[in-house]
Amino acid sequence: MYLCSVIHNIYYMNTSSCHLDVFTLSNGSNLQVDVTPLGCRIIRLLVHGTDVVQGFDKAEDYLPERHVSYFGAVVGRYANRLAGGRIALDWDIIQLPQNSGPNCLHGGPQGWQYAVFNVEESSERKLVLTHVSPDGDNGFPGTVHARVTYTLDDDDSLRIDYHAETDRLTVINMTNHSYFNLNGDLSSSIHNHLLQIDADRYTPINEVSIPLGKHAPVDGTPFDFRTAKPIGQDIDVNDPQLLIGRGYDHNFVLNTRGSLEHPCARLESPLTGIAMEIRTTAPGMQVYTGNFLDGIVGKGGTPYPARSAVCLETQMYPDSPNHRWPESTGYLHPDAPFDSTTIFTFKH
Repeated sequence: MYLCSVIHNIYYMNTSSCHLDVFTLSNGSNLQVDVTPLGCRIIRLLVHGTDVVQGFDKAEDYLPERHVSYFGAVVGRYANRLAGGRIALDWDIIQLPQNSGPNCLHGGPQGWQYAVFNVEESSERKLVLTHVSPDGDNGFPGTVHARVTYTLDDDDSLRIDYHAETDRLTVINMTNHSYFNLNGDLSSSIHNHLLQIDADRYTPINEVSIPLGKHAPVDGTPFDFRTAKPIGQDIDVNDPQLLIGRGYDHNFVLNTRGSLEHPCARLESPLTGIAMEIRTTAPGMQVYTGNFLDGIVGKGGTPYPARSAVCLETQMYPDSPNHRWPESTGYLHPDAPFDSTTIFTFKH
């Protein structure tokens, strides 16, 4: 299926002449999703014909020699940051690549966003992709068999199911890194987007974006999204936490506690009326307001300036293996597979 001289589950090394397939899912009415097996990337997400995710025009544009990005990718083996690029396993300290200052970010420079996933099943509404991450991949121990399933439902929902198994103790954190802009103009500011998050606490960070170790109440801070408010309302206040990342780039401790019964978050554009509700079994959600987008040219020659998208990454807490939070350890054991589900429901 891939017109290039590489085999499945091996990272692209010399891929300038590669062709990547694109699989289109549609619920037959209001929702269409285009996915390429390179990093399981969502490259288009059409709601009533309006594309609501940033990215590039062609699947090949996501190859690392053309653009280094996380647009739409399933990142791993461990999403978000690991302090100092280190983890402790069975009393051993494992050193991982340091690709974000002193930290390991999204699995390192050759994370899963650049792995070619196998297509196990493809139909009009469902796509199943798998990847085998070998022992020692980017320094991570253990062979991990990962599976990502995209499903579209009649209620205009995109469901993402993550599954992973290992043959020895390792760490895992899987999420989708789509950059959302619901305005109908992917270069426009997301300051106007109304965001609501069901979270009483968030995770403060140090100067290199690693959790300080304790969750803090959102009450009385710019991190209080318990009632919907514009993302830009407090983003530029003189708050030490916001200054670290030039805006929001923080984990929120979700009150939904792993239940899909109620939404953990809602995002809405007042310009288009498009809204997105999120349900997840994950304990946390990283909110990143595209603070470091630098004008990279995307779809249709459109530049993406800072804060022209927001990422809502449902996941384990950042640096979990080094904090051992009871609800978010970040460990993957041979006898306990990892399973997580996130559902994005669109309304218009």
